[in-house]
Amino acid sequence: MQANFLIPLGEKAHVPIVSFSATSPTLASIGSPYFFRAVQNDSTQVHAVAAIFKAFGWRQAVPIYVDDAFGQGIIPSLVDSLQAVDARVPYRSAISPSATDDQIGEELYKLMTMQTRVFIVHVSPDLGPRLFVKAKEVGMMSAGYVWIITDGLTVFLPSFHPSVLRSMQGVLGVKPHVPQTQAVLNFTTRWRRKFQRDHPEILDANLNSYGLRAYDATWALAMAVEKAGAATYFSFESDKTKKYMVGVSRNGQNLASALLGTSFRGLFGGFALEADGQLRASAYEVVNVNGNADRVVGYWTPPPAGELTTRSSSKVASQLGTVIWPGDPGAVPKGFEIPMSGKKLRIGVPVKPGFREFVSVSTDPETNETTVTGYCMDVFEAVVKTLPYALPFEYVPFAKPNGESNGSYNDLVNQVFLGNLDAVVGDITIIANRSNYVDFTLPYTESGVSMVVPVRPDGSKNAWSFLKPLTWDLWVTTFLFFLFIGFVVWVLEHRISKDFRGPPSHQAGTSLWFSFSTMAFAQRQNLVSNLTRTVVIIWCFVVLIIIQSYTASFTSLLTVQRLRPTVTDMSELLRKGEFVGYQEGTFVVGLLNSMGFSGDKLVSYNSIEGFDSLFRQGRIVAAFDEVPYIKLILAKRCSEYMMIDPTYKADGFGFVFPKGSPLVPDISRAILNVTEGDSMTKIEETWIGKNNKCPESSTSPPIGNQLGLNSFWSLFLIAGVAAVSALCIFSVMFVYEHRDDLHSNPSFWRRVLNLFKTFDEKDLKFHTFRDDRVGNEINLADLNVMTSPSTFSVETTEFPAGSSQKPITPPLDSPSELNESTEPRVGEINNMDSHPNSSVGGVIATADGEIITSRVF
Repeated sequence: MQANFLIPLGEKAHVPIVSFSATSPTLASIGSPYFFRAVQNDSTQVHAVAAIFKAFGWRQAVPIYVDDAFGQGIIPSLVDSLQAVDARVPYRSAISPSATDDQIGEELYKLMTMQTRVFIVHVSPDLGPRLFVKAKEVGMMSAGYVWIITDGLTVFLPSFHPSVLRSMQGVLGVKPHVPQTQAVLNFTTRWRRKFQRDHPEILDANLNSYGLRAYDATWALAMAVEKAGAATYFSFESDKTKKYMVGVSRNGQNLASALLGTSFRGLFGGFALEADGQLRASAYEVVNVNGNADRVVGYWTPPPAGELTTRSSSKVASQLGTVIWPGDPGAVPKGFEIPMSGKKLRIGVPVKPGFREFVSVSTDPETNETTVTGYCMDVFEAVVKTLPYALPFEYVPFAKPNGESNGSYNDLVNQVFLGNLDAVVGDITIIANRSNYVDFTLPYTESGVSMVVPVRPDGSKNAWSFLKPLTWDLWVTTFLFFLFIGFVVWVLEHRISKDFRGPPSHQAGTSLWFSFSTMAFAQRQNLVSNLTRTVVIIWCFVVLIIIQSYTASFTSLLTVQRLRPTVTDMSELLRKGEFVGYQEGTFVVGLLNSMGFSGDKLVSYNSIEGFDSLFRQGRIVAAFDEVPYIKLILAKRCSEYMMIDPTYKADGFGFVFPKGSPLVPDISRAILNVTEGDSMTKIEETWIGKNNKCPESSTSPPIGNQLGLNSFWSLFLIAGVAAVSALCIFSVMFVYEHRDDLHSNPSFWRRVLNLFKTFDEKDLKFHTFRDDRVGNEINLADLNVMTSPSTFSVETTEFPAGSSQKPITPPLDSPSELNESTEPRVGEINNMDSHPNSSVGGVIATADGEIITSRVF
């Protein structure tokens, strides 16, 4: 306050004001170029205090400060530094400088009723001792409490009476670090000798950091005066305007500039002022009151380090050395206790007509006693039991006097922000806009929002169910490939295989029969060409894969009962403008609006019965809800509805607490213990159902048994490439072999026609027709016709065209003359069409090959 009065005067008179004790950060806001602070600003030591909070993980603190300029100046900087380490200030305790002991005690009793057990004391040296003596009397220096004092008290600890120090056992404090150099020791010795000589009545006087700062400030001022010129320093000009009683220094501005440029090594180390007249930040000591003295347990260094270091090590550490806490406990206090003085946590619960399995509020009409039950309540109570401390609470229904709900879930959460409730427990979803005002614990349910639609039988079991395993495009492709493979086989085998010759209808039937018989691998025709065999081998592999897949799919279709959703795509709902449902009072309506659903297409429900009624009446075709509610609906309507993907993001249900509540991390850890154990399973079985998963339902649309072309197109591609390649190879070889026929006729179409005629003829060079070709060369005139009871023969002779000679036709013995023991065999008649000018005879022979008769045709 003195500095605040003198700074404007110094600015008007151009006289530097140098302070070695004014630590309030508010003085820097004046911005006077003639104010110089030769002591650490309080905004520096609050960072050391915040580092202590970070080291021990405390989340709340109550500052106790003297209600004057000295005490008030530190509060903004203190709050900001605590927020930087995720700690908050739920209450500020301001004590009047003239407060009596009774008034101090009244304020302390008020603090005892709060949750917070960490107090930061920033008071004057005359008020501090009385405060701690009273705290000792009321029981606030016991186990569980944490007291931290600023350097305004810490530097005066050595001068406090032993009775005061006994009341302060376990207190932590911060004070500027004084390097124990030889210069400091020599100066302290000289000062004590002189002080004892001047004040013999005062024993054991101590020089604190303010005295050392005053000595360095005096040296800085003396050096600046010498530098600026001492002869003219005290020369002033009168105020011509007559507004002020003081004059203006002629050399004040030079003196101020000299102070800024002054630097030397003082008792505190290097002394240098910044451009704004503030002393550079230095290290702080963290001390612990133990016995009749304070013990250094660590240090705080300014940025870039900005953290605590232990006394025994120069390395940055995340915690202090061994600390003796109030009440002398071995464990670090957790920083809060709930409740105090019989207070219970007021926990709000939502009131809703439906989905009472999650939250149910009922009132006994006779006793007017309110009972709160449900899944969420059981989870919360199980979590509280796992806490390492007691947490008494009471449920407060968020209801009007008539029992109806008092507002939406957002309104209920807002009651915690306003301080009307200490927490909220229920089916409260964790969403972003709510987290701006309150803190949520970890979720204890599944997360997400999904679509629910009715289901219908898929109708797979009917007279045409055998067609369902394959899609229509796969059926058509397979049929066309059967025809194509049959055609390829006929082309490759027609000239060389007896099985693929004959009348056109016979050839077509044989080709189709061969192709379709590959389904049962029952083809009996002999394949002669290696090209054909290659094509058929590949095709049989394709057929095998398709048949096996068809069998598996058809078996599943006939043996598994399946239900299909009526709607599988949200875009279909938007395109058709269908009505959809949502649960009343939840955030889902906002999600649906963001998806593109207009408000007139949304219908609300507040219970499972209302949900079911909307579908039965045809008012909605789909509903959107959170996964926990959907699980409950499916547990009760297992065969009627189905949950459809995709699932839209949401963080599940969580418990609500005020911003920065120290309970949040403990409750969150307890939730993990409960959800990972057996108790969570038992709670779900109690309220949602033991077997709540429907075998017919799924979190995604059921995929049909049908097999599509996209699963087999690669096989068809391989078979098609093989068949086309075989045709190309055969065509090239055939054209090359009959290239002479291409030049026999000048007409192009004649050439093509001759090629087709040649293709339709047998390839007599092939081994399958070699025996027939040899038999046709036998001359009938060279054969001796022999008749016997057991044999006869037929001889054939070819005559030149136009010859008048007729073939000799020997008499055919009657069948009765043949030996019945022989088993005649009819030989094949060959080349009737390829030799138009010859006569062909038939041969009948016995089983051993002996010719028994012949006839010329």
